[in-house]
Amino acid sequence: MKTVVVGCCGFPTARGKYYSVFKTVELQNTFYDLPSVEWALSIRREAPQGFSFAVKAWQVITHPASSPTWRRMRRRPGGDPGGYGFLRPSRENIEALERTLEVAKALEAFIVVFQTPASMPFNQDAVKWVDEFFEQAVSMSSAVKYGWEPRGEWARSPVLEKVLSKHGVVHVTDLLRARPVFHGNMVYTRLHGLGSGEVNYSYKYTDRDLEGLALILKEMSFDTAYVMFNNVSMLNDAFRFKQVCGKVLEGMARVE
Repeated sequence: MKTVVVGCCGFPTARGKYYSVFKTVELQNTFYDLPSVEWALSIRREAPQGFSFAVKAWQVITHPASSPTWRRMRRRPGGDPGGYGFLRPSRENIEALERTLEVAKALEAFIVVFQTPASMPFNQDAVKWVDEFFEQAVSMSSAVKYGWEPRGEWARSPVLEKVLSKHGVVHVTDLLRARPVFHGNMVYTRLHGLGSGEVNYSYKYTDRDLEGLALILKEMSFDTAYVMFNNVSMLNDAFRFKQVCGKVLEGMARVE
């Protein structure tokens, strides 16, 4: 039987209350300012048994130093600023990944999600360096899966499936906008709201939207699907989706 696990990108309410309603979360502070291993261990101890963590990869791996998101960092990483971002297999990126994996290990996280910006180059050189990056990444840890949510040209690239399937990387999409080209036995979707742009965080999902999402999952083949809401009303929308999905997939999937 399929399992659908519903959660949010970040804690939209007090953690104790969140733990009582949901069984998974995608941590966002790992993206902006990578926390310490000690913090990760304390959060793992705090969370109830059976609660699962996803980690959004440290932004220095995916976003260059010129990215506006770097301005929110309190502690800048060392090394050459030009060596960071865009999943390049640089010394700086690999060291940043090592630190991210240390935090993920402390959390017993099941996945590290890379979200790359639309400005990430797509050309022959970029295809080679992304391939090399994931080759190294997979060799660094067998305990955690990797997911990649590309934006811009990469999201529409005909070579994306080849890169993902070669390294067993889950294609992360917003299922109400696009189906993954490769996901193996795990589906991982991040829901950013609907509208003309790639994201619309102020969007509140309708019952019809949520029913449509449940029907998409009903058609897909997987062992476990993680449905992560990433909009302003994520707490309410995620709670509502658990109820809707339970009805649509009754007898076909376990919804948590």
